Formats: sequence, C-alpha cells, structure tokens
Amino acid sequence: MTATNKDDLIPGQQRSESSPDCPYLDTINRSLLDFDLERACSVTLTKGNVYACLVCGKYLRGRGPQTPACIHAVEDSHYVFVHLEKGTFHCLPDDYVIHDSSLNDIRAALHPSFSTEQVKHIDSTESSQDLFGRQYLPGFIGISNLNKTDGINCVVQTLAHVPPLRDYFLLSQSPSSSSSNKLANQVTEAFAQLVRKLWSRGRFKSTVDPHDLIHAISVASHKKYGVGAQCEAGELMTWMLHQLHVGTGGTHKPKSSIIYKTFQGKLRVTTKEKKRKVVHELHQQDVADFENTWDDNDDDATIDDMTSPAIPESSLPEYIIQESVTNTHFLQLTLDLPDKPLFRDGDGGLVIPQEPLAAVLKKFDGLTFSDAITRSGVSQRKQYRLLQLPNYLILCLARFKKNSYTRVKNPTIVAFPVKNLDLGEYVKPDKERETAPAKEQVEQMSMKQIKELLIRHDRKDIADAAVEKKDLLQATVDFCTTSLPTLLADKYDLLANITHVSPADVGREGTRDALEEGYYKCHVHDRGSKQWFEIHDDVVTEIMPQQIGLSESYLLIFERKSAQK
Repeated sequence: MTATNKDDLIPGQQRSESSPDCPYLDTINRSLLDFDLERACSVTLTKGNVYACLVCGKYLRGRGPQTPACIHAVEDSHYVFVHLEKGTFHCLPDDYVIHDSSLNDIRAALHPSFSTEQVKHIDSTESSQDLFGRQYLPGFIGISNLNKTDGINCVVQTLAHVPPLRDYFLLSQSPSSSSSNKLANQVTEAFAQLVRKLWSRGRFKSTVDPHDLIHAISVASHKKYGVGAQCEAGELMTWMLHQLHVGTGGTHKPKSSIIYKTFQGKLRVTTKEKKRKVVHELHQQDVADFENTWDDNDDDATIDDMTSPAIPESSLPEYIIQESVTNTHFLQLTLDLPDKPLFRDGDGGLVIPQEPLAAVLKKFDGLTFSDAITRSGVSQRKQYRLLQLPNYLILCLARFKKNSYTRVKNPTIVAFPVKNLDLGEYVKPDKERETAPAKEQVEQMSMKQIKELLIRHDRKDIADAAVEKKDLLQATVDFCTTSLPTLLADKYDLLANITHVSPADVGREGTRDALEEGYYKCHVHDRGSKQWFEIHDDVVTEIMPQQIGLSESYLLIFERKSAQK
C-alpha cells in the first residue's frame, strides 16, 4: 500500500486489531505546537498532505520512506505526527494510526468544533486558561499583527461578534461547498476556521495568528489587501462581505446567503441629472453669413465683430433635468462628514469639529439631495430614502479622501448613542408600518390569530407555556403592550466599532499619509458580562462605554433590539 492510500484514513476510522499501542505518547510537547501557521511543509514548501510533528511542532510532508516527515522521525527520533487536514494521529516510521483519548485536546485545538447546545449558550461562556496559565475569554482573543494587518484583524473581530454570522460559521464545517468561486471559497473557509478558533475554549495559547486568512485575502484581492500595506476598513468590509456572500453560495436574490439575511437593507434612490435636450447645427446659410460678417479690408472692423458673430437664439443648446427613481439593496451605508476647518484656533492648534450622528444621517432622510459624480465624470444629485433596515446595520464614516499628493483624513468626532439609536424617522416604507394591537383588539382575536401573531414575532414560547385560554390571552396582552412596540420600532444598540488612530502630527499638515501612519483598533461587546472590550491586535483590555464615543470611529455595527436574544 502506498503512502497516498494510507492518507485516506479519516478521523474516527477504526484501526486494525494488529495496530499496537503507541509507546511514544509521552514525548509529545504541547507547548511547542502552533496550529495557526500556514499549513506548508517546512522543507519542500508544498501544501498538500502535511503533518505536524507533535514533539517539536515542525510541519512536514508525507509518510512514505523518502518523505520529509519520515526522514525527520528517523533522524531526530520524533515519532508522533498529526495530519493537519484530517486530524488523524500517526506513528512514524512504523506508520500506524494512533487512537488514544489523551489526544482529544490536540484534535480540539487543531479543528475546534461546536454543538448546537454549545452555540446556544456561547455568550454565557466563562473564561478559559491556555497551556501557559494565561486567562482568556473565548471570543475576545487578540489577533496577531503580521505587519499592517490590523485593519483586517478589526474587520474579522467585528464580524465574528455578529451573532447570526458567528453561529453560522461555528456550526458549519464546510460553508463554501455550495460555491463554484475557488478564491471566494478559500476566503470563506479561512474565515470560518479563524472564527472557530476565536471562540474555542481549548486553545493552547491566548492569541490567534491569521496566516491562512491573510494569505487567502491577499490572493483573492490580487494583493490589494494583505501584509505590508494598510487598508481602508470600509472598503475591506464591503469586499469581505461580498466574498463571504459568494463563498456561502449566495446569488443576486435577496436572502440568498447568511450575509444578505443579516446585513441587507433596501433604499430608494432618486437621481437628477442635467442633460442637453436639443443641439442645433448652423445651416450652410448661417455659416456663409458668419464668414461675411467682416471684411479683411475693413479697417473699422473690431475684434468683437470678427470673433463674435450673431448666432440665432434657436441655435443655443437647451437643457432639461432628467429624474429617475430606482430601488436597490445595500449592505452598508456610507455617511459623509463635513469638511474640517481650514484655519487654526487662537493658540495655533487644529480645531477638531464634533457632529452628532443625526446630522450626518440627514443624507438618508428622504428629503436632502447630495452631489455625486459618476465614473464617467457626470455630475448628479441624489436623494436617498430608506425603505427597510436590516437587523444588523453597518455605518461607514467616510474619513479618508485622496488628493493630488496624499491621502487626507477627516478628524471629525461623530457622537453616537451606544444604546437606543432610533432610526424610525429615516425609514419610510411603501406600505404602512405595522403597529402593536391594543388590548381590545387582542381580546377580539381568535386563538388561531393570537398564535399566528406570536409566531410571526418569534414568541411561540408564550403559546406553548399557556395552559388555558385566559392565560394565553393575558400573556399576549402583556406582550403586545410592553415588548412588541419596542420590537416593531427601528431602535438599535451598538454591537461593534472600528476606530482609526492617527499620531498627533500625522494627517494634520497633509505631508504624510494618515492611513499608512495610523493604526486600527476595535470595540466589541460581551453579552454575558455586559462589558465592553477594546482590542488592538493581540492586546485585549476592558473599556467604559462612555469612552467609545470619544474616538475617531470609522465603522459602526448596530444591532436591532428585536434581533437581540
């Protein structure tokens, strides 16, 4: 049997009765194991059929007599290996499969898995401890910076804390199997692995290295995003959502993927554009008259006479304002910030303006027109009217603009509430908004109508808990008068925030690139302890919610109150 055929063993496959118990399990050194590295052979740099030595942690290919893994086992007397993809344990050079319950922690660190019951109570998870005795809270683990990859780290951290998206990737072991886009599949699979590692309780270390995800993003984006160059988090978020949408089998149809179900909203765009109505050409007679308006021998002719012939008024172009209305979907809303002041204050310092979130949201009030320029350079005026908001709303504050010399950052501080952000005045649906029924209306409903009302709002538990009709009626009245109005309102709580920090002397004079010189950090909320955490690469610290609004926020993710569990 060849080495390739032997590698076909899958996790859980029973070994033959002739397979002996491995006597080398006590040589395993868990403190040297790192399963976050890129899964490539350290000798040949190939990525297929790679094993990890459980004694020294090296990645080596194959199990055959002439493979790097077998040679390493003979020369260094390191006999225990694990297949990085399948999770099977092998003893080399004897080449037999090892089945031992003491290796379950290594398998859990290599491929974390979650049951439905674990995901259901994941927000109430207590802290864990790594091999070195350091305490960490699953889900709130730092991600190492691989040279200006902090923007990617923050985008991953915020998306990993969106409950529907997190639960989907924790339970789905192969989320990209339904897509034919190979690059999107690789990004989706790497993202899913990283999310499972972030929320794992069995990690050997309290940080995560995103090598696989950074490599997949770099390849899929043709090196636009990757190591060595800072990225704009707003652009990366849009690109990342599209890759995950395609990688999970999404199409152009609404709710065709977990991304569309979670983040997709609907708006109406009214576009006004100035277009030329009629363009008249001069007739031949007009041209002849134009040529005869002066005489070369006429000394009394003036410059104006020679250069400004009389043109018929009918020959002047006429313009009309063309208006078009389209309904479209969005995954995130981009908010424009007011221009920063040109002049300094009396002490020579830069004046940093402050604006409430309601002021920059006027762009989507359905009344205000904003100027826009198409890719072909045509000026337009656009009006935006929100028709439907998603359960998880992403707001991007447009802080960076490029000029002829460098990239300039707008340092405007946007004040926003952490809880109870009411967006009801900005949403104007075509149909009448649903309202909570009054007590008299509930009492007139039949049992079937009451149960349909509760099921429609995901409160079937009320109907299941009621024993008699009067109990169900009273519970429904209490639900409709207390909880339902809040659920129907467009009120949101802050879920995550990405901020960009610039040094004091960068981005103020326009001499250097504020994006490249600055760095990202994010704020995420722990539902279990009601505590906010600030994550800057692999450093995780607690923070007060009042401090979040003082930062130069760049990307905000809000959660609808009705979506909270």
